[in-house]
Amino acid sequence: MSLRSTVDFLLYDWLRIESLTQRERFAEHSRETFDAVLDTCERIAREKYAPFNRLVDTQEPQFDGEKVILPQATHEAWRAYAESGMLSAAQDVEIGGMQLPYTVEAAANAFFARASVSIGAGMLTVGNANLLMAHGSELQKKVFALNEFSGRWAGTMCLSEPQAGSSLSDIATRAVPDGADFEGDPLGPRYRLKGHKMWISAGEHELTENIIHLVLAKIPDEDGRLIPGVKGISLFIVPKKLVDAEGQLTGERNDVALAGLNHKCGWRGTTNTLLNFGEGRYPVRGAAGAIGYRVGAPGEGLRCMFHMMNEARIGVGMAAAMLGMAGFEASLDYARNRPQGRPIGPAGKDPAQPPIPIIRHADVKRMLLAQKSYAEGALALELYCARLVDEQHTGTPEAANDARVLLEVLTPIAKSWPSEWCLEANSLAIQVHGGYGYTRDFPVEQYWRDNRLNMIHEGTHGIQAMDLLGRKVLMENGRGLQLLGARIAETVQRAQQVPELAAHAQALAQALQAVGAATQAAWASGDPADALANAVPYMQAFGHTVLAWIWLDVGLVAHRSADHPVRTGRLAAMRYFFHYELPKIGAWLQVVSHRDRTCADLPEEAF
Repeated sequence: MSLRSTVDFLLYDWLRIESLTQRERFAEHSRETFDAVLDTCERIAREKYAPFNRLVDTQEPQFDGEKVILPQATHEAWRAYAESGMLSAAQDVEIGGMQLPYTVEAAANAFFARASVSIGAGMLTVGNANLLMAHGSELQKKVFALNEFSGRWAGTMCLSEPQAGSSLSDIATRAVPDGADFEGDPLGPRYRLKGHKMWISAGEHELTENIIHLVLAKIPDEDGRLIPGVKGISLFIVPKKLVDAEGQLTGERNDVALAGLNHKCGWRGTTNTLLNFGEGRYPVRGAAGAIGYRVGAPGEGLRCMFHMMNEARIGVGMAAAMLGMAGFEASLDYARNRPQGRPIGPAGKDPAQPPIPIIRHADVKRMLLAQKSYAEGALALELYCARLVDEQHTGTPEAANDARVLLEVLTPIAKSWPSEWCLEANSLAIQVHGGYGYTRDFPVEQYWRDNRLNMIHEGTHGIQAMDLLGRKVLMENGRGLQLLGARIAETVQRAQQVPELAAHAQALAQALQAVGAATQAAWASGDPADALANAVPYMQAFGHTVLAWIWLDVGLVAHRSADHPVRTGRLAAMRYFFHYELPKIGAWLQVVSHRDRTCADLPEEAF
């Protein structure tokens, strides 16, 4: 079974994506146009990405003092991706887009993540441009966003700082008005920025003629002091090279300097940088500071940036799912071809008998089924979330509002669950290979190294968990949790009518009830410190419940399909998840429900 066949099943049989063509925005599309996009992306990924995945891992980016040097393969992959039109796939036809459903765009991008997540595609550039389309001025959209959608320019997001990490309220980068006429610049209110940003993916390269940085910074108050907390944070467009109001390069280099490349465990093909803004290395227009143009109102920076961050979190989840899928496919191929050992029982005691392929051993099947359940389940989750994006943008007002709230609740899971459990899938892929898996002769060790970043990428597990339990399940009086519960209950009701699935339906119903009770128990004291002390176990249980629902819903469709080994495998992965994974939530929810303070109360001296 190929990734393409899995994508086709999830898109057309499960999500019934063809029904979107009945909506005005997608009326010019059909399954044929969707398939053509998938075909193109699958081909580019196969030809321009997959053959060079090991190359970009071993030939890391180098800085020669003036520019970052990347392998030629990376340049060719970026060019092919940009020429495919995928950077503007979901945009209006009037601005050069394909007006594709986001679900199809997400599915098409899965092929690139599967082939080489290290080379990367356009996630940050597209997210940067989408943010500007939502919050930028008309000229900012025309000059910056459209040039990113075309592939002429690339984009980044600059949030973290060396001293602040994920604590964005503690950032120290400052922006001051650039001259008395700063409000009159056609590209937006013009500021001078000074500060340092860390962990900036694709922060410096020569793949495009310009790089558009979206930078969070604080505007001082009337006394020149930075406003504490997030209220003082604003968002700025800071181009690497200055441009005019027509989108043409002026020939001036902005004061954005590469301070260093971060040398990573994985994702080595993508530059990751420390950038200095306004340090004076590239003085511009006779004054200190990098020139930036404010996006939106002062103090609205974090709200605007969340538009990009939430989009990136779904992208990170998809990348994690595809790395899990890559490891599964590699270990499945190895298990089918590696002879070792003999079957348990009398027949296996005869040393004259030839060894059998290791896929026939029960424990190897266990590890393969675990990988399949994690990776395919994660892919289904990401596509479901993408389908909610389409519903939010093109559904009826009521359906769009429901989709918005559901996405709020599911986004922490869409980011965190694949990044944890598809990493575990990669670990199991190494285990299936045995000692060979720990060598660089096989690709599975690189998949693990690449995937290890995703638990940190775009907000760590702890941050996602506090967002889920501390905000998302409480927002709008718990409406998101109620909507999710209703959808799960609907799946349970349908599955109860199928004898082969009835027991799974009952198990899911009990899990949903347990999560609801634990949510109430966590907040019973009203003290956030009590509730959030075990936010990660809560998120793990919540995520497993969501994935059990996804698998049961997928299983209902698979059950109706014709008898085939693919159907057998898909239903077996669903059973595996219910028998081996879902029972784990009891241990996680126990500490949540009891508001266990073992971790929270331990003094640091005790370590």
